[in-house]
Formats: sequence, C-alpha cells, structure tokens
Amino acid sequence: MLVNMVSERVERVVSKQYGTTVDFEIEVPPRKEFGDLSTNVAMKLAKHLKKNPWEIAQEIAGLLSEDSMFDRIEVMGPGFINFFLSNKILQEVVKTILEQGEEYGRENVGKGLKVQFEYGSANPTGPFTVGHGRQIVIGDVLSEVFKELGYDVTREMYINDAGKQIKLLAQSLWVRYNELLGVKMEIPEGGYRGEYLVDIAKELVNEIGDRYKNVWNEEVEEFFKNAALDRILSSMKNTLERMGSSFDVYYSEKSLIEDGTVEEVLRILKEKDLVYEKDGALWLKVSKFVEEDDKVLVRSDGTYTYFMTDIAYHYKKYRRGFKRVYDIWGSDHHGHIPRMKAAMKALDIPDDFFNVILHQFVTLKRGGEIVRMSTRAGEFITLDELLDEVGKDAARYFFAMVDPNNHMVFDIDLAKAKTMDNPVYYVQYAHARISNLFLNAEKKGVEFERGKDLELLGNEEERVLMRNLGMFSSALKEVAKMFSPNRLTNYLQILSESFHVFYTKHVIVDPENRALSNARLNLALATKIVLKKGLKLLGVSAPERM
Repeated sequence: MLVNMVSERVERVVSKQYGTTVDFEIEVPPRKEFGDLSTNVAMKLAKHLKKNPWEIAQEIAGLLSEDSMFDRIEVMGPGFINFFLSNKILQEVVKTILEQGEEYGRENVGKGLKVQFEYGSANPTGPFTVGHGRQIVIGDVLSEVFKELGYDVTREMYINDAGKQIKLLAQSLWVRYNELLGVKMEIPEGGYRGEYLVDIAKELVNEIGDRYKNVWNEEVEEFFKNAALDRILSSMKNTLERMGSSFDVYYSEKSLIEDGTVEEVLRILKEKDLVYEKDGALWLKVSKFVEEDDKVLVRSDGTYTYFMTDIAYHYKKYRRGFKRVYDIWGSDHHGHIPRMKAAMKALDIPDDFFNVILHQFVTLKRGGEIVRMSTRAGEFITLDELLDEVGKDAARYFFAMVDPNNHMVFDIDLAKAKTMDNPVYYVQYAHARISNLFLNAEKKGVEFERGKDLELLGNEEERVLMRNLGMFSSALKEVAKMFSPNRLTNYLQILSESFHVFYTKHVIVDPENRALSNARLNLALATKIVLKKGLKLLGVSAPERM
C-alpha cells in the first residue's frame, strides 16, 4: 500500500519533470534516521539523463515536499531520497486494514492470467520425503500468493505411473510378498527396499493368500503394479492432508500414453524433421535449439523415455490453456531444463510459457547434530515422521522461511520449542497476545469502537508498526517476483517484532485513558488481521491463545 502510494507520486513527478520513466526501488531503509521509506530513483535517472544524481534527488524532493503524505523528505549519500511519512498517512493504513479486513493486500496484478504450479510430483514408489515437504510448501505458498495477486491458479501434481520404475516397484513388492510366504528371493537391481513395501505385502498375503506364490507373468505384474500404486498414492494423499495441502488436479503420466498425446507429439516432431533414428532408438535434435547433446525419446525396445512423456505433458498443459506454467523441482534436476526448453521451442510454444523454480536440499538437525537421513538401505526419514515430531505449523513455517536457492538445515529442537526463539511461535504468539488484549479490555470495561481515535496514534513504536502494516502487499509482490516464500516469513517476523516492542513499551488497555486505549486496540486489531492473513497464506494456524 505505502510503496504503491510513494511510487505513484515519484513516477508522476519523474514523468512530468524529465519526460521519461525508469525502473527504481522503494525500500525500508536500514536505519530509522533515514526515514520510513527510501528510493534510488535519482541514481537510476542520473545514468539515463547524464546528470548529477544528487541534483536530481534535490529536484524530486523539492517537487514532492508539498505533498501531505510526507512530513519531510531528505536527500542522503549519493542521491537516496528518504521519505518521512506523515502520521495521517500511517493512520490511513490502519483505517484501510480495518475497512478491508481479509481483502487487505489483495491486488489485481495478474489480471486473471491462467497459470499452473506443478509440484510435489514424485514417482509413486514410496512415501514423501522431507525434501518433498519443502517443495510442497514452496508450491502451496506461491499458489496462494499468486491467487492473492489476481492470477487464475491451478495446482497440479504429476503422477509418474508409467515406465520402468513402476515395473521395478511391482517386482519389488512381489519379492516381498513371496518372502512372507517363505520363498527366498532377491530384490531386482534398482528395485525398492523400503519397509513400506513389507507392510503392503502383509496386506496382500491377508487378501489373496498364496495365489501368486512363485508366479510371474503380465497379469501378476499388473496386479502388483496396481496394488502398490493404489496404496502408495492413498498414503501420499493422507500425508498431504496432514500437511494442509491439496491439489486441483492429479495428472497421470500413463493417461498421456493412453489418450494418444505422446504419439501426437512424436508425430508433430517427426513432421518438423526434428526426430531421427540411431541404434534402434528415436532421438530428438535437442542440439538444434540449445548447446546440449541430442536426447532419446523412444528406446530401442519401443518404450518411451521420461523425457518423451514429459514433453507430451507440457504440450498438453499448453493445449489446456495455461499461459504460464511453473514447475518446482529439486536442484538435482537442473540438467533437465535446457532439453525441456529445446522441446518447447521445437513445438513452437512461447518462450515465457515453461518456467522452472529450483530448490536446494534439506538436512535435519537434532541436539546440534545433523541427523542421518538414511538409517539403512531403503530407509529414509519420511515427511510423516517429521510431522509426527514437530507438527504441521512448524513444518510449514520452517520450510517456507529459507530461500529456495539455499540449502536448508531444519532444526527439529527449535521447531518444537515453545519459546520466542522459535520463529513460528514468535509470530503466532503476537497474534495470541492481541486476542488476549481484547479479553483484557473487556475485563477492565474498556469499550472498543472500530476505526475510531486513530488520530491519537503517532509515537515512535506506533509509527514503525503502522509503517510495517503498510508494507504487506509489497511483501506479497516480492514473494511472487522472486518465487521466494521466505519474503513472507521475513515480513511476518518484522511485523511481529514491531508489535512485541509496541506491546512491551506501552500500556495498551488503560481505563484512565479510554480514547488512547481505543486507538491502540485498533492498531492491534489491524496487526492481528495482517498476521492472520499472512499465516493463512503460509498454511499455518493463527491461535487465539497459547
């Protein structure tokens, strides 16, 4: 809100005075003596106009100095323009939040553009890992924020239910089933060794007895495929429910083969003379579009590669009417990006359609020590186990609060701590504290009138809190621009800190000064509205008491 208001004024002056436009930043300065907001517009203009940035800054400051939004404007350093906002405009922030409630922060930046976020996509060959948890939260938060900014968002999970890994899954389950029936067998090379398959095998022994003991054919393979997929997908959906996550669409890789999409895409690529045969396999001319070797689409045994079905999947996304798709992948998949970009070019799909957001790995820490993610072959710490230990709120908040580009160390002890050192507790406690203020006011007989007495707000702590409330929509735009949910958690930490300072330094409910108490309760309520909204976008609860 505040950034928009200052930005509009600066743009208007720049356009009128210099007949041009430039991109510039408006930020909260690092020290309070530098004002409430600061801009680098003069330095940006200086390069463009070949003029001294200090002189440009003085001109702009002079032209804006009469605006009632500002108490004063100062020029600092090489040409930063520092804005000291008027109490009236800060009080207007509180008034707007109280009027708009849940709608506060919503803007129509996207203008209904149809976008898709695809994430959490995994081979349904075992439970979600902790790494999947991070990806799911990144996708959830970005989806929510993009919706808040006016985009038409679809959340989708791609189910890799075709190909070699599913055959290996079926064989691995069949081996476990036979072992329970007393038959000694080896899990196939590259197969799945997790204990979760033993649990499924036990269910199958109870259901079908020894029907498929030592029997392996196409019918048996299909049975074990379906048995594994059904149970693992059901388990994955239960985990998603525990995480507070849901998808609009679960899209099957197998369906792309069955509905003819894969063959359609292969035909289009052949017609464009972009496919050739070598060693009995079909290859795509990736090197025609990017500096990378050509890639196999169809193996010599006639089976499709993952690359082939992935191209078909993204072609289908385009045909479904999405204008932008955002795939969220672990950083170990970065090598897949250039070949996918090449495939999109080959199909004449616009360059801005296919986008990838990468995230780094997660390490768990307990008692100051890094936790071994694998206990023995085939065993790993699952997302369910983490949820058992720290709960949904801490898991979601912690996954969101580290930049996706950075490796994450998830401190289990900190996530469980009921202290102000725990970031999620710190923010939730601010929300609960505000609820308690209103109970306290009721007990003391201090009546609350919404939106009244705001003109009494203006001391240093109140100003900082009001300024921070006015930065909410800017924080959401930063999340969307940088694809970084941590921009939202950072904002909530700053907002909570400014509330805790305000709460500690001032008597908020004072029966001897009802007007000032009412003003401060209004400020507290505005803070509560924004905290609750921010936590909701993260998928984290906002408790009334703690």
